[in-house]
Amino acid sequence: MKRVVGYLSACAAVAVLTLALVPVREHVNATTVALAFVLSVLVTAILFGRRPALLASLLAAFSLNFFFLPPYNTLTVAEPENWLALAVFLIVALTVGQLSAIAKRRAETAEKLYADLQTAFEQASEAEAVRRSEKIKSALLDAVTHDIRTPLTSIKAATTMLIKEQQAVHTTLEPGAHADLLAVIDEETDRLNTFVESMVELARLESPGLRPEGVVDIDDLIANTMHRAAKITSGREIGVYIERELPTVRGDDKALGEALYNLIDNAAKYSPDGSAILISASRSDGLVRLIVEDEGHGVRSSEREKIFDKFYRGNKRVKGSGLGLAIVKGIVEAHGGRVFVENGAKGGARFVIELS
Repeated sequence: MKRVVGYLSACAAVAVLTLALVPVREHVNATTVALAFVLSVLVTAILFGRRPALLASLLAAFSLNFFFLPPYNTLTVAEPENWLALAVFLIVALTVGQLSAIAKRRAETAEKLYADLQTAFEQASEAEAVRRSEKIKSALLDAVTHDIRTPLTSIKAATTMLIKEQQAVHTTLEPGAHADLLAVIDEETDRLNTFVESMVELARLESPGLRPEGVVDIDDLIANTMHRAAKITSGREIGVYIERELPTVRGDDKALGEALYNLIDNAAKYSPDGSAILISASRSDGLVRLIVEDEGHGVRSSEREKIFDKFYRGNKRVKGSGLGLAIVKGIVEAHGGRVFVENGAKGGARFVIELS
């Protein structure tokens, strides 16, 4: 049906042009008429393809000869040069028609190929999403097994011993053991609470529509975070450098404090006991830079992107859920900034937050 429409349209296009131009043929030259017919062939080729364009070319050549080359209304050509013009017109019309049809066919092929590629990409994306989902599920199971079961086991054991000691007729624990067991319960409860809070914070960061608002003073941010991190930095030399008259940044002070705290906690975990941690804030290229640098073993270049992934832990022997740096990245990106890691001056890890 589409082919029939194409042929009829080719005939109609030539007929309409002929009817429109015959009344004014004394006032227009043959070149103008020929160009009009070539245009009709081009449009036919683009809309309907090669064969209707071929028919339009032949009809246009006939119409040009019969109606527009003297003597009119005959197929006789009076001037020899008009034969050449007619032949050139026919060749041009056929060539234009064929090339346009080929271009149209190639465009359709390209569109089909693009659609196929898009479908393949979507399928690959779905497969990748499934793979990543399974990976995250596995990591989450591992994290939950380690970071919930381990504290619970310790809490259960310490609590059981205290209960048995209370029920015993004679004291079985050495002096000071009660305090040690309570310290275990306290420490493991904090660890469990930190893990749950990290999961909640990560879920909040990934929720749509998060728009941090407010104004954050960098001096206050660092001071408050250092006070909160006093326990994990105990016994270490902490160097703090804050550039004078730093501008405020737009954001949520609680969230940015959480990001900075996680970087300090990470520095404490992955550097030797008693080693120094340097915290600094400065301006660079119109941005505010927060830096936490430790004296650990640094981060290998192959891991510098991975360590910000959820549940990724470079050193499995270090306690942690692998969520801290993922939370840092989520908070910083929610504030329109970026975070990255590089090697510090003493070979340790230097984490850099850039905020506008």
